[in-house]
Amino acid sequence: MIKAIIFGCNGKMGQVLSNLLLQNSEFEVVAGIDKDVNKFNNSYKVYEHLNDFNGEVDVIIDFSHPSYLDQLLIFSLKRKVPLVIATTGLSEDDNQKIHIASTEFAILQSANMSLGINILANILKQVSAVLIDSFDIEIIEKHHNRKIDAPSGTAKLLADAINESLGNRMEYVYGRSGGNAKREPQEIGIHAIRGGTIPGEHTVIFAGNDEIIEFKHTALSKNIFALGAIKAAQFIIKKDTGLFTMNDIFNFKKEGK
Repeated sequence: MIKAIIFGCNGKMGQVLSNLLLQNSEFEVVAGIDKDVNKFNNSYKVYEHLNDFNGEVDVIIDFSHPSYLDQLLIFSLKRKVPLVIATTGLSEDDNQKIHIASTEFAILQSANMSLGINILANILKQVSAVLIDSFDIEIIEKHHNRKIDAPSGTAKLLADAINESLGNRMEYVYGRSGGNAKREPQEIGIHAIRGGTIPGEHTVIFAGNDEIIEFKHTALSKNIFALGAIKAAQFIIKKDTGLFTMNDIFNFKKEGK
């Protein structure tokens, strides 16, 4: 069995992941890590700090907060434990730390673990290169009213996929306001909406002269992200070192391949 630790086990995503892992005969949840240790009556022991766990572990799945990244990386570096990082809101400095750490042990990082979003990102790479000369690109993301970071990591993932296909020449504009909000051709607008219990909805708009093309992905529950994280864990435990994404799991072709 795959011995897993859930980092952020008492958060909303942590609990969804916990329930699915406990139903999966291939996994054993050996511990959870959370600042609120007693929030739920979990069937496994929950620790406040990762270093308090001394048992055996094959993989750590992280749905927590960027402030815990150093703790994760130090523990995994010491124990050479593969990591699945699904936490969003990471800074460029954080991403650089992850990149450096991946030379010592295996890490799979993604702002969105769903198959649908990762397929969409790859479609957008192809479409953007064809449409960019005559279409403006805008991204609208919707999430529940408790989501902390904005725009979402998934909106950035989609924007980065588009920008990569265009030689990274586009500039991101986060929301528009004021009396002079005329857009420039090199912009990708990214807009965040927060309300209710929306699990996640992302729409990419290509607006041209007299025609509009929209690509939309709607998450109906958080299960899709947890299921993707489980696939990521199954994948990453077979790797020794390196930084991977969901593209590596789904065998999407990389640019130039």
